[in-house]
Amino acid sequence: MAEQQWRIVKRSVDARQRELRVHLTVLVDEQGRPIPKDAPIPLYEPPVFQDVHNAERQVVIIGAGPAGLFAALTLLEHGIKPIIYERGKEVSERKKDIALLNRNEGLNPESNYCFGEGGAGTFSDGKLFSRSKKRGNMQRVMELFHYFGAPDTVLYEAHAHIGSDKLPGIIKKMRECILEHGGEIHFETKIESLSQITNHHGSADRQKSQITNSPIILAIGHSAHDTYRMLAAEGVALETKGFAMGVRAEHPQSLINKLMYHLDISKPRDLEVINYVGNASYSLVTQVDGRGVYSFCMCPGGHIVPAGSEAGSCVVNGMSASHRNSPYANSGMVVQINPEDISGKDPLRGLEFQEELERLAFEHGGPQAQAPAQRLKDFVEGKPSKDLPACSYLPGTVSSRLDQWLPASIGKRLQQGFRDFDRKYPGFLTNDAVILGVESRSSSAVRIPRDPETLQSISTPNLYPCGEGAGYAGGITSSALDGINAALKIAQFI
Repeated sequence: MAEQQWRIVKRSVDARQRELRVHLTVLVDEQGRPIPKDAPIPLYEPPVFQDVHNAERQVVIIGAGPAGLFAALTLLEHGIKPIIYERGKEVSERKKDIALLNRNEGLNPESNYCFGEGGAGTFSDGKLFSRSKKRGNMQRVMELFHYFGAPDTVLYEAHAHIGSDKLPGIIKKMRECILEHGGEIHFETKIESLSQITNHHGSADRQKSQITNSPIILAIGHSAHDTYRMLAAEGVALETKGFAMGVRAEHPQSLINKLMYHLDISKPRDLEVINYVGNASYSLVTQVDGRGVYSFCMCPGGHIVPAGSEAGSCVVNGMSASHRNSPYANSGMVVQINPEDISGKDPLRGLEFQEELERLAFEHGGPQAQAPAQRLKDFVEGKPSKDLPACSYLPGTVSSRLDQWLPASIGKRLQQGFRDFDRKYPGFLTNDAVILGVESRSSSAVRIPRDPETLQSISTPNLYPCGEGAGYAGGITSSALDGINAALKIAQFI
């Protein structure tokens, strides 16, 4: 296509009308002519990382997800040594544990889709867009991803995407940069208290000294339930926040293309258009009984993956490789849950509610990571599914009456939500689609309150909670930006 010859600065696909449109913004020269893609035009200022091997100033970072990694890179730009502790493994070793999990051969509670280098987003899609209105330079996040090897598209696509097959390599380059400039990264090392970190082989002395004397950026991710409990025991201020839970729905991608694009892959011309713009996605939202019901983390051409981090629980999530070319489209379908919807005053009650539903899903699933599943129309109509359609979820599925065991506050709202979505896109509610339980990690159920000016914990000086685990972000890019902001605040103070 001709657009590939231009220096594109913004691109989006508009499927709101029956006629599909691609909107482009391109750079032009003084005469208004499009500038060629390969012209030597600086797109952004490349980062300048300082050597911190002998730096006196240092900061401890708990977690090597996007918040932790981008905080570390920002500290390097300011001549401050980052020392990262990550409970999981580096990406190449993490892949081995995920492969075992996908084959339903066991869960490593410290190395899985949630824990390990790069955080939860590394192996669950790598989408680089956010609905967040956070203050800060979101474009800089995209530029840093591009600097470490992401394709040019991350700089201009409205819904940028790297893919779970490409993102691990980019994360590895970030790690190599941090180490090359004098930062430290300790894998398989877990925070036991605010004064001690212990690696999985039992060594704690050196880490204890470092964490006691340094500012701490706490970038633990939304699934570190044991760490939340440790923080509560140590008197760190916590509070319940709103979150969402539900199921993951999977349709044939050809159906989603037809509903969203009005295109049919059996027609050569339509197939050519789809190959050009990519498989269709959707974003759905409705209100049922005063609570939002909406799609979350939609993965066109993707797969459903086992995203649990604890034995005896069943959690599902979605991912797409860079080409997004699987025959399936999946999305979380979740119901808004407010703090007042859960009884009690314990700030961890939302977390406990998540865990209860995850255990319930495990009880109704099959051995190990096999997920409970039900055909979509059967779920809405309250019928058992005698069999299940083909599904991308590798560990396997078990037919289950999700309509009966999901809490009514979630199940009934989801049933009505699917009816609403079918009214908007007739054909969406079909037994060719399947739902799997449960989608419970859409966001943290806990917030670690912090001072809006200093970004420090309101109860614990020198502790800087950030990212999804702190309750201040909702994905890769917003977490990365929050990590950058935390590092900038520390650079001002020290």
